[in-house]
Amino acid sequence: MIHSTQQKPQLDAPNLKVLEDQLNYESMMNKKMDQYAAYCRDPQLKSICRQGAQRHKQNYNALLTYLNSHQ
Repeated sequence: MIHSTQQKPQLDAPNLKVLEDQLNYESMMNKKMDQYAAYCRDPQLKSICRQGAQRHKQNYNALLTYLNSHQ
């Protein structure tokens, strides 16, 4: 059995900064959209805000998975 010794590609400092900024943005937007949903009385607007919050959470998780795959 042959084991692969390939190293994961490393991210340089500028790309890490971009990822950090985007992670912060997605986290903040998730929280904001969740808060907006709590304020909404209209069921359609509440649903749109919840969908937005979920989308930003998915984006955050995808970015985090990408980051973790390069460490």
